[in-house]
Amino acid sequence: MKKILCCLVILLLSAETALANVNTSRLKDLITVSGVRNNQLVGYGLVVGLDGTGDSRANFTSQTFRNLLNNMGVAMPPNVNPQSKNIAAVAIHADLPPFAKPGQAIDITVSAIGDAKSLRGGSLLMAPLKGADGQVYAMAQGNLIVAGFGAEGRDGSRVSVNVPSVGRIPNGATVEREVVSGFNQGDSLTLNLKTPDFTTARTVSEQINNLLGPDVAAALDSTSIRVRAPRDPSQRVSFLSVLENLPIETAEETAKVIINSRTGTIVIGQHVRVSPVAITHGGLTVNITEAFDVDQPEALSGGRTVITPRTELEIGEGSGRMFEFSPGASLQDIVEAVNNVGAAPGDLMAILEALKQAGALRAELVVI
Repeated sequence: MKKILCCLVILLLSAETALANVNTSRLKDLITVSGVRNNQLVGYGLVVGLDGTGDSRANFTSQTFRNLLNNMGVAMPPNVNPQSKNIAAVAIHADLPPFAKPGQAIDITVSAIGDAKSLRGGSLLMAPLKGADGQVYAMAQGNLIVAGFGAEGRDGSRVSVNVPSVGRIPNGATVEREVVSGFNQGDSLTLNLKTPDFTTARTVSEQINNLLGPDVAAALDSTSIRVRAPRDPSQRVSFLSVLENLPIETAEETAKVIINSRTGTIVIGQHVRVSPVAITHGGLTVNITEAFDVDQPEALSGGRTVITPRTELEIGEGSGRMFEFSPGASLQDIVEAVNNVGAAPGDLMAILEALKQAGALRAELVVI
């Protein structure tokens, strides 16, 4: 027993040491299991109980309300058009989790599709949620929670915070049908990497083979690893539970530079390198000042006052600076060089784009 406990302690310490590595992650954080996925549901319904903020001109809302009353046994005259600002037509969507069973509850999001100003205080009437195959998988109903709000004055002025025409209902839908999963089918499982990488795919297959024996796992490409698994469902669950906690040393990311042109944010990856190149950074400042001179005639001269515009143009050329990158300059070299010239984010964007065009930037340049 003492030997077994010692072995367990050694294994735990080894696992903690491995996870301490910044490039080491649990397998469950790196992969998804093929066939284990969410399914999107969508539906259409009515929200009632609004305080005059519902649809006012949407004909489909009136038609839906008429059909609802007919189903409830209330017959309306053909020439009567039911209009109420306390009702709004809405679209409903939700994600059905994998292995969701009938009777379980899921969250839903409700969005106005007419001219409703706000869904605050409304209640969603029972509405079916369908999948891509047209089958009903859940039924939705409940009171909405709306984060946004708005106010409007009689003069047309209006203020709005967030979006009051969208709301959520936690546990607002009940699952009615189970989605068939391929998890328990076949003799193998396919693990798909969230970030495709040939090195990580090879490492995952090697680690699994080292743990369970040769030829248990095989990397199919940069994304998928096929693993032989038990056919019995309970054994397959235990098998996957062991695999998903396996520590994996992930490969380092590719060299990449990401530029957000709207905010001026620039992210430079660790492995970004620059070929030998010289860059000059300078600026030309143009200042234009408009002024007006008033010419006042002498008294009793019969002249008139004249206003003459005067424009002052000043051009200042900044002191151009040049810095040179040595072969294989690293991220630190780039940052120090740019800081020395005092480049602004806009200037740095232009420098990086010019380096990319010149073929001197050894990284992927992504502009978002």
